[in-house]
Amino acid sequence: MQISVKTGSRTQMIDITAKVREVVAASGVKEGLVHVFSMHTTGAVTINENADPAVESDILSCINKVIPFDDGFRHMEGNSAAHIKVSLFGPSEIIPLEKGKMVLGTWQGIFFCEFDGPRTRRVNVKILPG
Repeated sequence: MQISVKTGSRTQMIDITAKVREVVAASGVKEGLVHVFSMHTTGAVTINENADPAVESDILSCINKVIPFDDGFRHMEGNSAAHIKVSLFGPSEIIPLEKGKMVLGTWQGIFFCEFDGPRTRRVNVKILPG
């Protein structure tokens, strides 16, 4: 199943945990794995703290300093920084599923990471029974 994520800025982290939980609940699967995959080369998926929004802004601030938007890149589209950031973060996460619920830590959430927005993005959620 795919979920849609609308981003509002060039770089952004959007908590998609609730949307993924809805897909899991609708599946009826109780045990297995949940694979969450960004279908874009300039958007990533990561798991991190979702209790304090300052964590998101700190992550984005840091990654934008380490990989600035304009650093003499040669890619014609002008979004090389986004491609590099996705390579570091990764396009997907796998979360254990037990008793119909994702096994996440108390402060953990699933984030879609926008690095070339704003855009409307697609994230594939696949439940692997097991």
